[in-house]
Amino acid sequence: MAGESMHSVETADAGPSLYGLLAEFDNPNDLVRATRQAYAAGYRKLDAYSPYPVEEAWEAIPHHSNRVPLAVLCGALAGMCAGFGLQTWASTMYYPMNIGGRPDLSWPSFIPITFELAVLFASFAAVFGMLMMNGLPQPYHPLFNSPRFATASRDRFFLCIEAQDPLFDRQDTLRFLASLEPREVAEVEN
Repeated sequence: MAGESMHSVETADAGPSLYGLLAEFDNPNDLVRATRQAYAAGYRKLDAYSPYPVEEAWEAIPHHSNRVPLAVLCGALAGMCAGFGLQTWASTMYYPMNIGGRPDLSWPSFIPITFELAVLFASFAAVFGMLMMNGLPQPYHPLFNSPRFATASRDRFFLCIEAQDPLFDRQDTLRFLASLEPREVAEVEN
């Protein structure tokens, strides 16, 4: 019981106004080392920021499952059903015409439109699914509240551990980040 109340005090200490802790590094090697150590320590809600792509930092944080292909498949199937269904309905129910003795449901002639609508719906699902799953457009991010973060697009490298991480404790995480020898560690407010 006492442990539970202490845990609730720690999470209340993080508070909704704290987004996380941001460590600033001078070079990409330090960022990669810090990212690997943070992930090895058990932190899972973390992200690395750099002015240019750093492949090793990207690999140091295992990625979430990618659901865009599933969205594309669902879009393609919806397009196929829409194309084939519309043509079937039009040629068999709404406006049936007997041309050249072929049956009303002449499915080989429906394939080009069915294919085109599958491609169209799949491409829309890919674009909108990717935007939605990436949380875009995102004109505001809490990291913009940190004045030092503006240098992330120029010459500095950052590692952010979010307050939503299960292992996050303001003091312990601050000590952990300080042990990684960053240039500076700052709190980021929401």
